[in-house]
Amino acid sequence: MRKPIPRPARLTPETTAVLTGIGEDAAFGAIAPPLHLSTTFAFEAVEREGPYAYSRAGNPSRDLLGRALAQLEGGAGAVITSSGMAAIDLVLSLLGPEDLVVAPHDAYWGTLRLLGARAARRQFRLALIDQGERPAVERALAERPRLLLIESPSNPLMRVIDIADLASRAKAAGAQVAVDNTFLSPALQQPLALGADFVVHSTTKFINGHSDVVGGAVVAADRADLDTLASWAGTVGAVGSPFDAYMTLRGVRTLFARVERQQLSAMAIAEFLEAHPMATAVHYPGLPSHPNHALASRQQRGFGAMLSFELSGGLEAVRRFADALRVFTLAESLGGVESLVAHPQTMTHAGMARPAQVAAGITDGLLRLSVGLEHVEDLLADLAAALDAAKAAGAP
Repeated sequence: MRKPIPRPARLTPETTAVLTGIGEDAAFGAIAPPLHLSTTFAFEAVEREGPYAYSRAGNPSRDLLGRALAQLEGGAGAVITSSGMAAIDLVLSLLGPEDLVVAPHDAYWGTLRLLGARAARRQFRLALIDQGERPAVERALAERPRLLLIESPSNPLMRVIDIADLASRAKAAGAQVAVDNTFLSPALQQPLALGADFVVHSTTKFINGHSDVVGGAVVAADRADLDTLASWAGTVGAVGSPFDAYMTLRGVRTLFARVERQQLSAMAIAEFLEAHPMATAVHYPGLPSHPNHALASRQQRGFGAMLSFELSGGLEAVRRFADALRVFTLAESLGGVESLVAHPQTMTHAGMARPAQVAAGITDGLLRLSVGLEHVEDLLADLAAALDAAKAAGAP
């Protein structure tokens, strides 16, 4: 049996992302950790189960990814799920029919759809509020909720919520706090350190980073909560596959390098758009003009690679803009190495009723950008050409 390479007890997050599982193969000394596809594992003897028995309950490849994410988020452990929505649903499994969930009214539509569907089946009670309005938060917390769900920055308007303040007030009201950290990843934000009880990820996005795996994760601050979540995930079979976990861990190793480069390009693009007459508003917390810039500077370690902007000229301008793009790709999802543009009103948030879209600030001219790893000059040139094409929509 080969011994794993001894590592220092304390490493930076960047090094942890690279080294988790490296050189730990006891059988052959493989540097990259092996992929364990087996669905079942041998017992040592009758009544003597080994560390693993059946892959739905536990798998070495899945557990290794969970270990990496838990270390990066500073949690007690992580449950790896089949998707980001499965991760949110796993947190919701802690609730009962009389429990109240307080969630943002402007969250990702998939989250809102899940919350609404579960509440309609009376699995819990639901209150959707503007979490940036203190009176609305105080009224909601006065109802003694069981769970407060936060999405910061929000999708797609990039609104930033004071996680530490909101978590403190929620806990005083007896609520647990879950934060969707998908847009920033642990490279740029650690909600558990700000007082959250759970961090939720769609690992499909920045954590995997290559648009080839669908997955999710819940990181818990408390071991008892982690055990409850892990047991339920195994009971209902909401766990991720070993192969997907293996691929996602490979993405984790380049997370910090990717995000560092992507957010530099995102800032350049945001500044370009802010100065362009066709962009009537730019939503990027890295801009000093963003209303949450000071909060984001304090709460986050960077501003990320997601932004949105309002395009003048309405839906016809949006059509012309999208048709003219040659480097950005019109598609849903985000966080990959390739740059994407989405039209939330007709794509990611199309299932939202029109009044709810209006209330959330989703207009017919809103476009969301996920900035990838292409050269920034190519991205800027592509946007400039597309904006010129969009301008023609309003020409006589």
